Amino acid sequence: MADKKVRVTLIRSTIGAVPKNRKTIEALGLTKLNKTVELPDNPATRGAVRKVAPYVKVEEV
Repeated sequence: MADKKVRVTLIRSTIGAVPKNRKTIEALGLTKLNKTVELPDNPATRGAVRKVAPYVKVEEV
């Protein structure tokens, strides 16, 4: 499971989002629309992505 990755892309603006969700998106490394980051596939990452699901698109790599 250590070598698995997920590709997370910010698809919706955080303007008007709850401040806690903004901080979670920033912690994932997403700063601008359509920015994509590859993160390790672990429970912590999955939990953060689940919290901000309306704002991101997730693909398994």
